[in-house]
Amino acid sequence: MARDDVLRNSRVGQSQPPSDDEQRSSSKGDDETTKRYDWGQMIVKMFESSLTTFASLAVLGYYKYIVLQKIENAFKPGDPVLELAAVGKQVPNPAIDEEESAPHWVLRKEQKLIDSIINGSIQGRYHLLIGEKGTGKSSMLIDAMHKVGGEGVSMFEAHADLEIFRIRLGKALDFEYMEDYIGSLFSIRGPRDTTALLDIERAFNKLEKVALRRRKKVHRPLVLIINCTHLLRDDEDGQDLLELIQQRAEQWAASNLVTVVLNSDDYWVYERMKQYATRMEVIPVLDLPKAEALLALKKYRSRSFNEEPSSEILEQVYDRVGGRLTFLNRVAQSPDMLSTCENICLTEKTWFLNKCWILGSEMDDDVMDEQKFSSAAMVLAKALVERQKGMDTPYDPEKGHILPQIPLHEARQIMTRADFIKSYDHINVFTIDSKAMVRADSVPMQNAFREICGEEGFSEHLDATLERISAIESLGRTRELVAKDLVGEGKYDISVRDGKGSRRVQVKRSSS
Repeated sequence: MARDDVLRNSRVGQSQPPSDDEQRSSSKGDDETTKRYDWGQMIVKMFESSLTTFASLAVLGYYKYIVLQKIENAFKPGDPVLELAAVGKQVPNPAIDEEESAPHWVLRKEQKLIDSIINGSIQGRYHLLIGEKGTGKSSMLIDAMHKVGGEGVSMFEAHADLEIFRIRLGKALDFEYMEDYIGSLFSIRGPRDTTALLDIERAFNKLEKVALRRRKKVHRPLVLIINCTHLLRDDEDGQDLLELIQQRAEQWAASNLVTVVLNSDDYWVYERMKQYATRMEVIPVLDLPKAEALLALKKYRSRSFNEEPSSEILEQVYDRVGGRLTFLNRVAQSPDMLSTCENICLTEKTWFLNKCWILGSEMDDDVMDEQKFSSAAMVLAKALVERQKGMDTPYDPEKGHILPQIPLHEARQIMTRADFIKSYDHINVFTIDSKAMVRADSVPMQNAFREICGEEGFSEHLDATLERISAIESLGRTRELVAKDLVGEGKYDISVRDGKGSRRVQVKRSSS
């Protein structure tokens, strides 16, 4: 019995709840364990965040170093952009024999100046090449790049769209605008979300850093060539971009960091930049004189067909197409040179007629704006033809063609419009040189002016078109008043007062 009581008492003791002291001791132990766990977890998270931040900063620093290194490599010899341009422009390749590597164009007098700019001999300036399409501006630049092997030179084509301009500039400088930034893996946002103009400014900042580093090693500036600058639109965005480029060019020219070379076919680029230019040098590139043109044509023909044409044929070709290199090259590569000359002249004439032909007295009023543009061009073409007739020597036996030209302000006065001339320059009908002189875009175009203005009835057709335009404009300025409900001898009295005094008009009912 005693043993059963002891076992019963032990079971009863086990079923009793713990005391208050035991509960407080257990609760305190749990809190200490939880705090130790929280502190440990916090330390681990802080370490992870610190490691991520450090890795991100290291990656960003390494990326910035790589960006500068890539831009510096873009100016080293063997630039693929130069190789691509050399294939397109047929620049001689030193890997082939000397006969095949001889340049296929004549050496222009501007070539030495271009060579001095590209190899860094001329510093402290930035340059604008201006001239008609096909005069050999790009060919001279690429030839100069070839002579230095592309070392320290980068070239790209401009575009009207700022985004495309941004991409082409980045390709020329091997700059990705943070689009290849690996920091995005660490959830760090790169500075790409911006406009194309700000991206171009960022690329110029990187280029400036590379130029500063390079100047310590090589004591000559980098050269950045922007080809076809005339393709930029003459609007707010295009003007902002051109202003940005000019500001950088002025700054870099003053510090001998980068020499900027702009190549343009249109006058408006020069007119826009002249306003703020202090270190800009303008290099006009015109058609070849007669002697150089005949020599170039002879070399072209010899290279293409291995034959030497007679001087009489060469004279006839020059008389028809002048000294434009692109025309001479096309003629020299044709089996029948004179026939090709005729096709070139016909093409230029057709282009002018398609863009600027007038419709006469029967034209509809819906084409008023287009006919104002066309009639102004015809008036200016007629003025150039008349001026050529009044010249003493329109053709010099030694110099060749002397195209008639009119000062820009006088041309605007002849057309009675000041805004059309830039559009004519852009579509290669007329051209404006760096001295603000207006003339036909080429010898074939001047020949087309002369043929069109010499056609029978052209002057009457032009006068009829101008009269029709004046009549439509007069109708647009005329207002018709209709008086109704005049009973019996009723009438209206209308008083008109102006600066010359008052006038009184009476409107009466018709007797019929």
